[in-house]
Amino acid sequence: MSVLAKIAEIENEMARTQKNKATAHHLGLLKARLAKLRRELITPKGGSGGGPGEGFDVAKTGDARVGFVGFPSVGKSTLLSNLAGVYSEVAAYEFTTLTTVPGVIRYKGAKIQLLDLPGIIEGAKDGKGRGRQVIAVARTCNLILIVLDVLKPLLHKKLIEHELEGFGIRLNKQPPNIGYKKKDKGGINFTATISIEELDVIYKVPHCVPISAHHRWNFDDLLERMWDYLQLVRIYTKPKGQLPDYTSPVVLPDGRTSVEDFCLKIHKNLIKELKYALVWGSSVKHNPQKVGKDHVMEDEDVIQLVKK
Repeated sequence: MSVLAKIAEIENEMARTQKNKATAHHLGLLKARLAKLRRELITPKGGSGGGPGEGFDVAKTGDARVGFVGFPSVGKSTLLSNLAGVYSEVAAYEFTTLTTVPGVIRYKGAKIQLLDLPGIIEGAKDGKGRGRQVIAVARTCNLILIVLDVLKPLLHKKLIEHELEGFGIRLNKQPPNIGYKKKDKGGINFTATISIEELDVIYKVPHCVPISAHHRWNFDDLLERMWDYLQLVRIYTKPKGQLPDYTSPVVLPDGRTSVEDFCLKIHKNLIKELKYALVWGSSVKHNPQKVGKDHVMEDEDVIQLVKK
């Protein structure tokens, strides 16, 4: 059985196992086995791929993680630098980025981690060019952006998709992927690289957003598309006797937005102290409405917890 199959088997078993005191030890063992298998993905046995994955595995922070994947020198580092204000070495030659470079942006109240992954090459899924390490980190992302150079053949998109799928990443399923094209390269003048008619064609390609990483063109459209694909839900808190705090929402993934999910995001013991909650927003008929732990909230709802 392959490492990916073993990981999937353990994840399925964890999903089927109820969380309680009786199963805590068993779940702990499963988590340990899962962590070991994931380390094997990043550092394959036998040293193939050029040694350990030092500099590849980055601590996950924020509410979601987005990875930039593509061939060398297509503008990933420029995109990260201009989106997040993080310096990632940029040059006109290939393989400038040799390790994973993280950055963080705040968008619509959510903290989103961006990863500039080293460029991959054909055969990455087979370990060429440390491809296994790069794609293993990509697997930890909530969303993958395939970064393409508009001056290169569209075939490059298919090649990257093939490498990702060879490593178990199913595109635009769960989690979803979007691909987009870089509008210009280096010092090439914006108006001379691509026409309005060509932009219209690119816009019609599914899951594509044309941008210019160098000129910071169309970033608003890119960020909005990222937000749509991440499917995040913002919940605002309201302390008793005070106005809601609209500056720092608690951000939850779509599909896990119950009052219980909200409590667990803040602290694992909070759900034990919950008596009921008051909710304002589109998920309730009355404002406020008294609800229990199973109530499912919607984006930009406001919640006030009442303890026992």
